Amino acid sequence: MFERLKEDIACVFERDPAARTTFEILTNYPGVHALLWHRLNHRLWQANWKWLARTLSTLTRWWTGIEIHPGATIGRRFFIDHGMGVVIGETASIGNDCTLYHGVTLGGTSWQKGKRHPTLGNDVVVGAGAKVLGPITIGNGVRVGSNAVVIKPVPDGATVVGIPGKVIKVDADYKKHHKKNLEKKIFDAYGIPHEMPDIDPMQYAINNMLDDIYIMDKKIQSLCETLKRMNAEALPPELESCQIRPPHKDDPNHTKDA
Repeated sequence: MFERLKEDIACVFERDPAARTTFEILTNYPGVHALLWHRLNHRLWQANWKWLARTLSTLTRWWTGIEIHPGATIGRRFFIDHGMGVVIGETASIGNDCTLYHGVTLGGTSWQKGKRHPTLGNDVVVGAGAKVLGPITIGNGVRVGSNAVVIKPVPDGATVVGIPGKVIKVDADYKKHHKKNLEKKIFDAYGIPHEMPDIDPMQYAINNMLDDIYIMDKKIQSLCETLKRMNAEALPPELESCQIRPPHKDDPNHTKDA
């Protein structure tokens, strides 16, 4: 019990630069209070003391502003920053080293019994106001941007933003990068990695698509030149003068990093 409490306090120091002392964390962090009560409520729920577990979870919600159903499963070193308005449903499952900000909902999309809430892997950050809905799996190392609405599974190492949530980046070596960031005291606050370009997510996706089109144009041009050298007799007229369109990176309005 005390070992888990030490882990909880240590992860607050790692992820919140405003934390100054252990006493301050124990007395003024509603996310820590909600987690400590949830552990008791979860044990009562498993022991079939369901009414008591629900009643204590309701009292905890009044006290902290955080609603965690006693049936939810939560791993180690879990941190809720600020906390107000966080809702975690009955069948939600959260892995180790995860962080949720205020206004986050891990909700269901069905009135049917059984699994209806999300499963979060390890080392997941969900930004303020984000909604992760349904019995979907959010992979290890995922970053969910603030106010995103995620309704589909997300692969390991991905960053998701927007409504509905779109994957704008997948970091295949996220474990190494997250470890380096932790050593340098860099944290992906609110679910947005610090190295992400400062542009609109839709524009970022369009720029990536234009890059792919440019690569395809180059391959087509190479194919045309090869066919000409082979004196192809049935070369279609539209390929006789095929040219590569200028790369969009030369466009002064292009916003993607070089």
